This record gives sequence, C-alpha cells and structure tokens, in this order.
Amino acid sequence: MRIWPNHPRIYEINTWAWLEELSRQAGQEITLATVSKEVWNALAELSLDAVWFMGVWERSPVGFGIAVKNEGLQEEFRRILPGYQTSDMTGSPYCVRRYVADARLGGADGLAVARKELAKRGLSLILDYVPNHVAPDHPWVTEHPEYFIHGDHEDLENDPASFIEVKDKIYACGRDPYFPAWQDVLQLNAFNKGLRQADLEVVSAIAQQCDGIRCDMAMLLMNDVFARTWGDRAGSRPVTEFWPDLIKSVKKYLPDTLFMAEAYWDLEWELLQQGFDYCYDKRLYDRLYSENAESVRLHVGSDVSYQKRLVRFIENHDEPRAAFVFPHDKARVAALVIATLPGAKLFHEGQFEGRRVKLPVFLKRRPDEPVDHGLKAFYGKLLEAVNIPVIQEGNWRLCGLSGWPDNATWMTLAAWFWQKGKDVCLIVVNLSETRAQARVRMTGVDLAGKTLQMRDLISNELYERSGNEMAEIGLYVDLSPWAFHVLRFESA
Repeated sequence: MRIWPNHPRIYEINTWAWLEELSRQAGQEITLATVSKEVWNALAELSLDAVWFMGVWERSPVGFGIAVKNEGLQEEFRRILPGYQTSDMTGSPYCVRRYVADARLGGADGLAVARKELAKRGLSLILDYVPNHVAPDHPWVTEHPEYFIHGDHEDLENDPASFIEVKDKIYACGRDPYFPAWQDVLQLNAFNKGLRQADLEVVSAIAQQCDGIRCDMAMLLMNDVFARTWGDRAGSRPVTEFWPDLIKSVKKYLPDTLFMAEAYWDLEWELLQQGFDYCYDKRLYDRLYSENAESVRLHVGSDVSYQKRLVRFIENHDEPRAAFVFPHDKARVAALVIATLPGAKLFHEGQFEGRRVKLPVFLKRRPDEPVDHGLKAFYGKLLEAVNIPVIQEGNWRLCGLSGWPDNATWMTLAAWFWQKGKDVCLIVVNLSETRAQARVRMTGVDLAGKTLQMRDLISNELYERSGNEMAEIGLYVDLSPWAFHVLRFESA
C-alpha cells in the first residue's frame, strides 16, 4: 500500500472506453494486461497521484438486455454516438454481476498488472464499490434473496418501473429517492445483518486489489436516509451505521486504504464522521457553475480541516463535460480554483483535451473529438504549477479583500495563499465577466521591510512590489474577466 499525500490528485478513466480507444489506435485488442509502457508513462507525466479505473467489474448480461430494450437509452446513444450499434454498448458498470475484474478487460490478472505498472510510476489505484444495488443475475439473488428489498405482485402491477420479477420473487429496483428507479439493478437491504457481513467480505476483497475505493452514492446507505427511502420494507433499523463498521474493519488490516464517498444533499460532514477519508464537494461545483464569487468565498471559508477532506471537481462521469458547460475562460479559472484549494482534486480523462461529449457509462466507444491544444497546454502548466512543496505540504489560508467607495468590483474576486516556511504562493481569481480591482491582504505573512518579486506560475510574468505597501494596505490586483494569478514569491 502507498501512503497518500495530503491533497491527492486523482484521474478518473472510463476503463472500457479508454481500452477501446487504445485498441483502435494499436489495431489490436488492448487489455489492462497489455497496455504499453508508453501509455503508462504518459499517465505518470501528468503530475497526478492516483488513477481511478471506473468500471472494471464484471457487467451483467441481464442488465445489458434490459438496457437494449430501453428505448429512451437507445435514443440517447444514437444521438451521442454517430453510427451507434448495439455492439458499442457494454451495459452499465454500476450494474455489477460480480466483483471480479471483467475478463474482457483483462480479468483479475490484467488488473494486477495495471496496478503494478501504476505503482512503478508512483501512482495509486482506485476502484469502485456499489453498495446500494447489484445486477439481477448477481449470485446473491439465488443464494441470499433475504439480502434484498422485496415487493409483491400488487407492487409489480401498480409500479412496473420500480419492481421486477426474478425467479418467482418480486424485487424492488435500486433507487435514489429523488429519481425514478434504475430498472437494471435490484435494491439491497442495508438493514440486513447478513448483507452487512457479506459486504465486508466484498469490500475487503476489493481493498486487496487497489489502494483506494470510491463508494458509489454512499449517502443512500446511511440509516436515516435508508429508513426514509424504504420504510417498513427495510425491517428493523440497526443500532449501528453501515459505513463505520465496514471502514473500520477494512482499515484494521489495510490501514492505508483510502475511502472516497460520492455524496450529495449536504451529508458530507456526516459521512466524514462515519470514517470516510474524502467526500465529493458537489456544492463547490454548483457554486462555480451557477453562482457568484461571494458564494465561492463563503464556501471555501469553512474550517480548513474539513476542506482538506473534500474532493474538488468540475467534471466526472456523472456531470457534463466542463468544456461544454463552462465558457472557455470560465472553464480555466474553475479548473484553477479546484486545483489550488485544499483537499483531493478529481480530474476526468478527456478533460485536459477539451472533450465536450458526456459519454453514457453504458458505451465502450466514444465519438472522435478534436483536441483543444490550448486547453491541454494550460492544464499542463496548471498541474506543474501546483506540484510544488508549498502547495502540496504547506498551510492554506483565505485572503481578505477590499475595494474603494466608488469601485465594488472586488466582490467578484476570490483569493487564498499557501505558505510553507518562507515559501509563499498566492492565488487570485476573477469569477465574473467584468474587469475587477482589489487590495489583497495576506494575514500571517511577514512582508514589511522587503521588496518582493512574484512570478506567475502560469503566465511566467514577474512582478516586483513593496512589502511595506502589501503589509499596510494589501497587494493591488487588476484582473480581466475570468483571469487569475498564481504568484509564487521570490527573493528580490
């Protein structure tokens, strides 16, 4: 097991689509066992800490059949993928038949090879765990039907979109309470004691094959949430929560296993208290996408010890592509924000190249898209800029901002800095479509009596300023719409 850094940078790869593209480029089938050294080296050159191979587990033939018959899905696939055929589909990676690496991706041996190749290059491996539901042909359906939420023939007749008959029993389809049921999966009963023990065995086996586990829709398994969702169907509420027992048991033998929760509904803090190392920060994504700078400042003004355990992102396989939803310059400043805040940073394969099409997880082939070379160069500079000791190991603090009676444009800015000893890096961003000016104050930094040189790690421009002025009234900044500074202080 590898020791995780303070603010891990994680790269999500849609495993099947990635291997399909590598196979097409190579003119032969590529699996996790046969990925070339050049490809592994290219991943290592991205200045990341971990790769999340999304969707390695065995997918369900029954789930595949259900998806083929879903005309809504098929219409979406035809719209997104030119020349779509059923052979382009693999079924959902979250319709898991067994927690065994799919043979078509290289199987368990191929996964072990991939992990070894990543480790050689200093990269950890993260894999999925889907606790809420399994495929209709999962072995538990036959061997342990008591592990599931059940219905009856009346449920099936009245709500056929939420219940399914499998081998003469009626099962509830898996669901998030705020959305229609997922018709290709069966709902597990998180209150069942036998299931909890079986889940411990599953997660322990996953943990032996990787360095970290991303837990899908983790909040659905919390006792309060599960009870509200399923009521009497779930039976008696357990005394203990689902996650603390499971995480504690795994970490007893594999203490460095990282647990990352996909979490929504402002339940991040509670899940962190239940043992997760990191939780998704969907709230920051929403604020960057649709709210203003003040909203972002308020969000990142929370306790640093809490922020260090959040996963920052502007896209993943569940969200639209950043290049599609964020205007050009806004996409860059949003990426810079997540990359320079405390906590884990999640990037999505294709994000750096400016892919715009959100690929449904059912598909293994994705459309060809041109590379945005300017955006790719920006990400190269950004990842290099934040891969420095002061940001990786230093202390983070939010800056104070002020303006003038006749100029309130400072309110569209946000600023923070990292400090490690005498090493300081200041980040200032304009989160608006208007030019903005402000004075930026850095509490706790010894500036007086010095002449300071600051180099922008993205533009490479050098600025020289009076430390006395910065200490007394703050650093003057003037930023164009969606512009930013990443200023590392140098000796004059």
